[in-house]
Amino acid sequence: MQENSPQQDGRERIDSIGFWDAFKFWLKLGFISFGGPAGQISTMHHELVEKRKWISDKRFMHALNFCMVLPGPEAQQLATYLGWLMHRTLGGITAGVLFVLPSFLILILLSTLYMVYGHLSWVEGLLQGLKPAVSAIVFQAAYRIGIKTLKNWVLMLIALASFVAINQADAPFPLILLVAALLGAWGGRFNPSYFSWNSHAKSSKISTERAIIDDDTPVPEHALIAKTKLFKIALIGLLLWLVPILLMVWSLGQDHILTQMSWFFTKAALLTFGGAYAVLPYVYQGAVTSFEWITPSQMLDGLALGETTPGPLIIVITFVGFVAGYAKSFMGLDMQWLSGILAAITVTWFTFLPSFVFIFLGGPFIEATHQQLRLTAPLNAMTAAIVGVILNLAFFLGLHVLVPDGLVTGLNVFATCVFLVSLLALIVFKQSVIRVILFASLVGCTFKYLQWSF
Repeated sequence: MQENSPQQDGRERIDSIGFWDAFKFWLKLGFISFGGPAGQISTMHHELVEKRKWISDKRFMHALNFCMVLPGPEAQQLATYLGWLMHRTLGGITAGVLFVLPSFLILILLSTLYMVYGHLSWVEGLLQGLKPAVSAIVFQAAYRIGIKTLKNWVLMLIALASFVAINQADAPFPLILLVAALLGAWGGRFNPSYFSWNSHAKSSKISTERAIIDDDTPVPEHALIAKTKLFKIALIGLLLWLVPILLMVWSLGQDHILTQMSWFFTKAALLTFGGAYAVLPYVYQGAVTSFEWITPSQMLDGLALGETTPGPLIIVITFVGFVAGYAKSFMGLDMQWLSGILAAITVTWFTFLPSFVFIFLGGPFIEATHQQLRLTAPLNAMTAAIVGVILNLAFFLGLHVLVPDGLVTGLNVFATCVFLVSLLALIVFKQSVIRVILFASLVGCTFKYLQWSF
């Protein structure tokens, strides 16, 4: 009897992971993935590496390091990568879509309630408590990323310069990234120690039990590099992006809100490294300042609602699209909701499409070698610049919440108290985001009820 080759053995082991078992896991993950990228990645690691033994710790971290380098939401990209590795392109699409779909549907519902019933006192109370809590969450994100990233005075200086550039000079986010990348490339040649790699992904305790996709499991056939297959993926990805844009330009014109959104959120998907908190300042700059699709207050409300839903935080762009489409009513006043739905679908499509293309194109090259990926000096400098940009977003949101009518009128005492307690809970007492959100919601509703009663 002919022995199976190692490649065949590896293929059989991977095939032992049932597609519908994986489907149920990805669906479950879409509903329980609270806590931002760190919490979502931790959940996947616990379920897939420690509990189910579907993939080894080393292979999991290898995939995660690749996703950390890409622009866009790394947790969603990691889910797509692992789904693709286990069950080909269908598995990748299934994992990536189910990671986003529950939060998309929930946020559509919340956005509808926000636009229709946002004036009600209990909703106002809910948001009154959520807004300062969200400001604290963004500050905590800047602090957390800064602690991991700014390891020397050069990176600190880059972060400070990016803060000043966007806060005082209103510099475009892509320009800040470009300048930081050039500084990193230049500095990395003359003094690479200032731009050394600091891993964002720390390997957890490795299980002694062999995983189905283990360290030495051969690369499955569908994950091998094949030029024809890569060309097809690139062509399909290009068509899925280009055809909708051309149809919108042809039927609606270049200045229509949907056409503008398609271009803007494509750039957001391609130019924003560092996860959701890096994308949000760029989205704010475009949606609020440049295009004036929504107001600063609405953007803050969207962040508050986005924090209450599972899935990637960048799903807040669904709220941005829905509110903008609903307010503009480009299909007529009697079809406001449909206008909001079309705008929400548009921004979500163009934001997440590149992530799938990146994974399906880059996955075979990553699987070709099981060596650790390392960020280059330009990417380290860009990460430092992102800290400054996130800090600017936190600074702006804090001012808008704590002194909504300007410094002359003084602090909003209630918002300041909720902000400080939330920040203390997050940084000092290490409380989860969802607990802080629930606390702030309860306090806001209670405060509004007391105001109404007295």
